[in-house]
Amino acid sequence: MFDSIGLVPVEVFVAAAGLLVAVGVFAVFVQLDTRLAARSSLRQLDEYEVGDQRQNDLLVPARKRILAPIAKRFSRVGSRLNPPDYVERVNVKHIAAGISGVDKVERFLALRILGFCFIPFWLIFTLILNPLGLSSMMQLAFAGAGSLIGAIGPASRLDSKVANRQLSIRRALPDVLDLLVIAVESGLGFEQALDRVIDNVPGDLANEFSRVLGEARAGSSRSDALRSMQERVDIPEIRSFVLAMIQADTFGISIGKVLRSQADELRVKRQQWAQEKAQKAPIKMMVPMVFCVFPALFVVVIGPAVINISNSF
Repeated sequence: MFDSIGLVPVEVFVAAAGLLVAVGVFAVFVQLDTRLAARSSLRQLDEYEVGDQRQNDLLVPARKRILAPIAKRFSRVGSRLNPPDYVERVNVKHIAAGISGVDKVERFLALRILGFCFIPFWLIFTLILNPLGLSSMMQLAFAGAGSLIGAIGPASRLDSKVANRQLSIRRALPDVLDLLVIAVESGLGFEQALDRVIDNVPGDLANEFSRVLGEARAGSSRSDALRSMQERVDIPEIRSFVLAMIQADTFGISIGKVLRSQADELRVKRQQWAQEKAQKAPIKMMVPMVFCVFPALFVVVIGPAVINISNSF
């Protein structure tokens, strides 16, 4: 009697514990099933990626994961070592080259620091180690060439981009002004004519006019937008065009007449510039002809005569 009474609480306790364990296992499986269903639903989305933080980090390209932080540190060092006026000049050159963004300037400064750091390693590699077995003259030539590339390589590349962009704008400006004259004289306003030219003539000049149009639509005056373009491009033809347009706005002169006179003047300047380049070509060709063409020609023409004379004696 007492045993049965003593066993009843134990059985009830065991049953209750089993029920609680069953409920807990059921809750865990329900929660796991809910998470799996949620993950399967999220995987169906195109732009969602399921995974831990390490997997998401590994999905980033190595260039951004490794090289970007190193370049950022070198850019900070370059900003500290270079004077502020030089950094400002680099920024102006990037704008003139059509390269926008502070990160581009920082990348250039980092590349410049890396170039100077490359020079001593290159000198040790070429002058001291010399694994290629070069002669003394070739060692000096390779050391000088590598040091020159490390010192002025990034700056010369940036200057080349600026010069190429300015040349592209200088060549395209007369034709673009002709299209502006046609559009303005057909009844369009200056902004509408710029919009039509931007759509029909892609290029660096069209990008600059697009920026002028955007600044004008954003609330800036036409004169200020044109002056900003003049500061960005910085070539005589653009300065003349901007000055003429500002004077036309100031004195109320017809824009069509101003554009036509500018187009005629710039076309003549482009022709004179082409003639100047053509007249300079023979002088520039003298150096490769004297050092490359004439020696080979002398060998071909005079070489057999010299051989015959030496054999006769």
